[in-house]
Amino acid sequence: MVDGVTLPRPRASGAAVPRSRVSGAAAPRSRAPGAAAPRLTDIAAQADVSEATVSRVLNGKPGVSAATRTRVVAALDVLGYERPVRLRRRSAGLVGLVVPELTNPIFPAFAQVIEQVLAGHGYTPVLCCQQPGGASEDELVEQLEESGVDGIVFLSGLHADTAADQRRYAELAARRVPFVLVNGFNEQVSAPFVSPDDHMAAGMAVRHLAELGHARIGLAVGPVRYVPSRRKTEGFLAAAGPDAERYVRHTLFSVEGGHAAAAELLEAGCTGIVCGSDMMALGAIRAVRERGLDVPGDVSVVGYDDSPLIPFTDPPLTTVRQPVQAMASAAVGALLEEIRGNPVPSTEYVFRPELVVRGSTARARG
Repeated sequence: MVDGVTLPRPRASGAAVPRSRVSGAAAPRSRAPGAAAPRLTDIAAQADVSEATVSRVLNGKPGVSAATRTRVVAALDVLGYERPVRLRRRSAGLVGLVVPELTNPIFPAFAQVIEQVLAGHGYTPVLCCQQPGGASEDELVEQLEESGVDGIVFLSGLHADTAADQRRYAELAARRVPFVLVNGFNEQVSAPFVSPDDHMAAGMAVRHLAELGHARIGLAVGPVRYVPSRRKTEGFLAAAGPDAERYVRHTLFSVEGGHAAAAELLEAGCTGIVCGSDMMALGAIRAVRERGLDVPGDVSVVGYDDSPLIPFTDPPLTTVRQPVQAMASAAVGALLEEIRGNPVPSTEYVFRPELVVRGSTARARG
């Protein structure tokens, strides 16, 4: 206790400590057992305020501006201390996030941004993942409704599957549960959609390989019943020509799926392969190497997504980047408007992807 104020207990030493948003200085590392705990002077120095100001904030006394109070609270966070109960932000409500899986790193990337944006608005995210043999999307939605969520974000859910019954979303809307859908526009569903321009993405990849001199380019993409697969195929054929349909292989959005599709495309003589996901691209690279060929010396491979670890593959993967930050922010923004009672147009908001050229593509031999 200092100046009548009980300092919060420090967090566990294994917790990540962010960089200070106040001074820009690096946060101190966790202290060894037995080291002296920070005093008011430490918090005051971190927040660049007086010790008396820190005392007033921690004791909940008036006379401190909102900006200064925020700096003191940020200093507590940076120094690794739990906030006093009176300074903890109360949740504005719960928002469900339904994702198909977490093994593909693009889904955790989306989930992280969505959770961050929700937390910035005071909402607590509830992550639900569909595991093989586990709860279905409908069962997860039922559990979320029982938990009293204010709204739901669906990421690459059944709305993207043209073979699925879309009446489930109309029923959800009839129960007055706000929701927004990411990836996979379906005109049967009346709700806000947020999507990347898959048609443009495939065209970007094809044109990149054509400019490198590849004359026979193949496409490895997911099942045809999924909207993103159809759009990528349409974009591929628009850029490569209708005759290129014989170089399209529909398989699974996975490493194994990319491996199987690439094996057939290599048999067909393709020297450039466009993949529907980065995971498929990694499988394609494996198929190329199993034949004793080199990437990109003999075969160029382009992925799709650009999740955080992709720049560190061998070789670094050329890919089409989904604008995750912009899409996630737009999805949360639309959902919060719906939650506040401000209807958002039931339309699709399409975001432009970006071609990121790295080491898995090169000029064709000869």
